[in-house]
Amino acid sequence: MERPGEKLKRIREKLHLTYRDVEKASQVIAARRRNDEFAVALSRLADIEHKGTVPTIFRLYTLSAIYRLDLWEMLGWYGVPVDSLAADVFETPLRDTHLVDTQPHATIPVPQPTEAEFDPSRTTFLNLLVKRWGRAGLGLLSGLDLRGHRYGILGTDDWSMYPLLHPGSLVLIDERRRRVVASGWTSELDRPIYFLETRDGYRCGWFSSGSGRLIYQPHPASSQPPEIFQTADVDMIGQVTGVAMRLEKRLPPFRS
Repeated sequence: MERPGEKLKRIREKLHLTYRDVEKASQVIAARRRNDEFAVALSRLADIEHKGTVPTIFRLYTLSAIYRLDLWEMLGWYGVPVDSLAADVFETPLRDTHLVDTQPHATIPVPQPTEAEFDPSRTTFLNLLVKRWGRAGLGLLSGLDLRGHRYGILGTDDWSMYPLLHPGSLVLIDERRRRVVASGWTSELDRPIYFLETRDGYRCGWFSSGSGRLIYQPHPASSQPPEIFQTADVDMIGQVTGVAMRLEKRLPPFRS
């Protein structure tokens, strides 16, 4: 199996670049970035190619630019499983609710239409299809054009919207819907849920607005009191338009 250094050497030679060419080009990048860490000296490049020396993130960036390579693919050469980033995010739960910024390169298993055909209008036991699933970006999770969307994860201790949203739920946030809607729903299932950034963290739930204030309203069953924020002190991320959550038998602390 070709080592990362050998790959870099082969690509450098294919581009007809000498060690000196790479060193000079790296110095230009270092000067532009005003950081000498981006420079790749002759001896360092030789060590990377022949001795298996792992380049720093700055030098990896430089080599990516000079060789016209994808930086994330290069990380994979050195054993960094970038495709598993989303999976590792979900397997390392946090107590507090937070945003997730792994969309561009992180992947998760999703059904491939040509291999795992099923009728989405019918209830299906997907475990039977899991062995035929492929991998795709998080942006394909809902099958929609997700430009302007972000993801958030409710903290494992966040029971504020229980039982509608369970702790640990993954939510899809539409950043284009930041204006709090005051009416138009007929039940709690229809009422818009929003994701808000505050000075001390994030809130996910119902909101009402007026007089320069936002009132955060948790689900009544959560037994948590409302909170009032000045609109100048917070950032409305957007409206929650999708959710994926596990239905576990764990009881909320106020019912245990």
